[in-house]
Amino acid sequence: MTFQEDSSPLLISGVKPVGFGRGVPQETTDILIGGDGKIAGVGHSLQAPERARRIDAKGAYVSPGWVDLHAHVWHGGTDISIKPQVCGIERGVTTIVDAGSAGEANFHGFREYIIEPARERIKAFLNIGSIGLVACNRVSELIDMRSIDIDRTIACVEANRDIIIGIKVRASGVIVGAWGITPVKIAKKVAKILKLPLMVHVGEPPPVFDEVLEVLGPGDVVTHCFNGKAAANIMEDEDLFQLAQRCANDGIRLDVGHGGASFSFKVAELAIQRGLLPFSISTDLHARSLDNPVWDMGTTMSKLLSVGMPFEAVIDASTRAPMEVIGLPTENLLSPGTRAEFTVFEVNDSDLRIVDSMGYNAHLPRLIEPIWTILGQEAVKASRYVPPRKSALESSACPHCGWINAR
Repeated sequence: MTFQEDSSPLLISGVKPVGFGRGVPQETTDILIGGDGKIAGVGHSLQAPERARRIDAKGAYVSPGWVDLHAHVWHGGTDISIKPQVCGIERGVTTIVDAGSAGEANFHGFREYIIEPARERIKAFLNIGSIGLVACNRVSELIDMRSIDIDRTIACVEANRDIIIGIKVRASGVIVGAWGITPVKIAKKVAKILKLPLMVHVGEPPPVFDEVLEVLGPGDVVTHCFNGKAAANIMEDEDLFQLAQRCANDGIRLDVGHGGASFSFKVAELAIQRGLLPFSISTDLHARSLDNPVWDMGTTMSKLLSVGMPFEAVIDASTRAPMEVIGLPTENLLSPGTRAEFTVFEVNDSDLRIVDSMGYNAHLPRLIEPIWTILGQEAVKASRYVPPRKSALESSACPHCGWINAR
């Protein structure tokens, strides 16, 4: 991250820690961050140096910086990506993981023009298709074997292991056509060679969700786990639901990946009622999902809260769980000497009416709203993204995600 920092200390008073793991009391405290960006002290009524800047959090929560495990920010390099700043630190997100916008043929541009200048930390799953999402579904990245160059993909990962943290493949009929499960098997083989996790987008078949799960192993990620598409909905097929439960217990990570066509309130609610919680919460933000229906990370977290996911689990699934996937430290995040990286947020009563990816309305009685993002000793004001009201209530059909029948 390349940005200028204020070198004076920062005192954040009156915050309640959540999501830092065992051993960190969830009681109101103060956090002092030194001029070097590292935590200098945590405790009650801390005395700050005279030149320190001060934030009175007034009892708001503080968590590790939010991590969005699935977004699309190769702005200008694909026809669906948004700029990182639209969904990053001003929304409480300190780490954005781009989920396959770039393939080996254009990753160098993504790194030079987007990742390196960004204030946010950006990591990436590299698309197994060489062209990535340059023209999204107008030109599929997985037409046939000519779309994949295994040697160049491996070389690209090896040259960019500081940023590339896995391989991505989109496994749904609008993308792979009659090719079916084969691209998933190829992507899994490449991921195994590289000793990296595989993220698979699931949607309308082929292939069917069951086939995808059978290819994956511990550490791999299934994104769009609560989609409501026919033949890909884990709640419409008891055998599939039980398979998903077994896979989750074996270490396959179920990721929300909301997106324009891939999150159903009802599927999420029923799965959570039966004890199947997502491993991670992510937005799948892109140009066609930003205004309708995703908005941002805080709103997506609020949706999971509204369908019965426990508050602490929501925070963990938005912080330490995705941090584990991408290899960031998950322990001692509130200990002196650790570089500060936090999201300060409130949970407020709400009467917000919103839609899911299927176009169905829901009520969010509580809203998770970021107010500050802390990067080292820098404090950035944060807020939820609020789209034009007309967009927020319209149908959420997303042909770019392969689903066009939203009501």
